[in-house]
Amino acid sequence: MKKITATLACLATLACGTVNAAEPENLRIIGEDTKFVVQTPQGPQEITRVMTPCAKNKGWLQPLIPQKGVTPVTEIEILHALNDKDALVIDMRVIDDRIKGTIPNSISIPYTEVAMRLGELGCTKAASKWDCRKAKKVYAFCNGPVCPQSPIAIEAMVRDGFPAKKIYYYRGGMLDWEALGLTTVRGDF
Repeated sequence: MKKITATLACLATLACGTVNAAEPENLRIIGEDTKFVVQTPQGPQEITRVMTPCAKNKGWLQPLIPQKGVTPVTEIEILHALNDKDALVIDMRVIDDRIKGTIPNSISIPYTEVAMRLGELGCTKAASKWDCRKAKKVYAFCNGPVCPQSPIAIEAMVRDGFPAKKIYYYRGGMLDWEALGLTTVRGDF
């Protein structure tokens, strides 16, 4: 097991550059926790997460399904959604991140604005409530598996009446998209 771990660490170093051996920056794993303890036959093993050139995002691990009824998707579903006239692929990251690169044909609606912009997703405002029965399918993404931006936005959408069954969550986000070598566009608003 130690040999496999050492090999993976070596591959990560080759792929992402040298890891600074000085003081590693401990990152959150689940909620506020920066460590997770696993009970192994040899005793407790602490799992930590440290900043490396590969670990671009400082957030914390996001659930695969951020809200009940939301469907998790992969790159294949995102690719098909980009050509689906009844779907919108929404980049829910802050503008500064989007400018650095995004998925072609995606639309920018930062996570802090999505609840105010449900009209752009096919909802209509009736009095003080949103009617989202005719809303488009939304494929939401942000920076990757540890980015809370799209899960926060999805929670707000569902809270304000957007049907969870019309939300598709790409948890891999830009981290996985770029790691797979898929095309990105820069400076796109």
